[in-house]
Amino acid sequence: MSRAFKRLLVRRVVSVRVPGENEVVGKVLEMLGDGRFRVICADGRIRIARLPGRLRKRLWLKAGDFIVIALWDFDPDKGDIIYKYEKRELKELEKQGFAEVIKALSRYV
Repeated sequence: MSRAFKRLLVRRVVSVRVPGENEVVGKVLEMLGDGRFRVICADGRIRIARLPGRLRKRLWLKAGDFIVIALWDFDPDKGDIIYKYEKRELKELEKQGFAEVIKALSRYV
């Protein structure tokens, strides 16, 4: 890629998905297998998160990735992974008021 094209990519306005109701930002600590991950959440709790089947071939995760988790109603210690943040999206998320959350989660892994 040329430098000019890279500058255009950087300047592009990024719309970031903000966690909604019953959703929380988290960071992947480790992979447990069978589409399950151990995740540290913004509220300080360690949860088991599941990658739904519709996302298994589309979303690849590793330890250290920031994600959005939809918590289960019947078991708040578990949830589904519904979104993965990219590096440039994290910067935009910090600007929208989640800087403390990202800084706190950055201590892990």
